[in-house]
Amino acid sequence: MEQRRLGRLEHMDSVLIYGGAALGEVTPEQADQSISFALESGINHFDTAAGYGDSELHLGRWMPQIRDDIFLSTKTDEREREASEGQIHRSLERLGVDHVDLIQLHAVGDLEDLDRATGSDGSLEAAIQAKEEGLARAIGITGHGHEAPATHLEALRRYPFDTVMTPWNHVLSRDDSYRQDFEALAEEARRQDAGLMTIKTVSRRNWPEGNPLERQRYATWYEPFDEQEYVDAALAFALSHEQITGMPMVGDVGLIPMLVRAAGRAPSMTSADIEDILSRDEDYSSPFVSIPF
Repeated sequence: MEQRRLGRLEHMDSVLIYGGAALGEVTPEQADQSISFALESGINHFDTAAGYGDSELHLGRWMPQIRDDIFLSTKTDEREREASEGQIHRSLERLGVDHVDLIQLHAVGDLEDLDRATGSDGSLEAAIQAKEEGLARAIGITGHGHEAPATHLEALRRYPFDTVMTPWNHVLSRDDSYRQDFEALAEEARRQDAGLMTIKTVSRRNWPEGNPLERQRYATWYEPFDEQEYVDAALAFALSHEQITGMPMVGDVGLIPMLVRAAGRAPSMTSADIEDILSRDEDYSSPFVSIPF
């Protein structure tokens, strides 16, 4: 598994990050099998969140065995300081650890949300306190939506976040405005030496409306690519940007092996290969046309 430097944190991150959303609604047996597979595949960064169902509990069972060998990150989706403080402490209890490597302000996707998180008595103050108390080594920010890159750029102007996790994939890059926002964010992250992680790598589109059975195929709120050549191309596109340090895998344990295979194939794919494959899918579109949360 290729590793890349996570900005000034200096951690050599596996380019595939275990996205804890995949563990939200699985059995302990399914969780253990998936975590074991990820470790055997060379994945050394496990990312979860307070809002990911039983994810923190599933990972917590493994902490006595693997805590010293992995980079562990979680998130708070609260916006007020007091509520965020309580959520951070509960996450540590659920994970069974005395600290995480990274606490992230979660799902900050527009300026209104950013104002709440970074304002007086906002969640950023709770994250800073957690870092000062040794409960977290670093502070990051994440978000969804078409405004996320521009919002995260403004976030870096307000506070030197150690990491940023923002959406990026081939279809989003076709939008000139979105691409310019992402490139500006990437440049500022490079200037500050912040780790740049991306999400929605293998998102294909929103689930089609009017067909509830379609949504039962995977645990994700968006429809992911699930054919190997498309997964290969989508992942190779993201990894072709050397500044991107890594990306959480799709939020369904059944698709994780496909992502691991794609990581091994990505270096051999050319930009022409990527364009040829992804341009074939006429339904390929932004997952943010509709966000169900």
